[in-house]
Amino acid sequence: MKIEVLGAGCKKCSDVANQIAAVAEQQGAAIELVKVTDMARILDYQVMSTPAVVVDGVVKSTGVVPSADTIAQWLAEGQ
Repeated sequence: MKIEVLGAGCKKCSDVANQIAAVAEQQGAAIELVKVTDMARILDYQVMSTPAVVVDGVVKSTGVVPSADTIAQWLAEGQ
């Protein structure tokens, strides 16, 4: 499962990436976590507010730090 965190590298973007990594480790889920800071690539997803999370090419969240429960649900859906 490929999870992309889209954003300029702000604190919220780092928080999202860290939260995803922690939940994946807790669940033993194998993920590829990629931080995307290139604005052109972010706009390819038509995302206007960051941080945003893309799971296997599908935008799952924009403009918020998702909860651990939400992230766990995404991971469960991908397995």
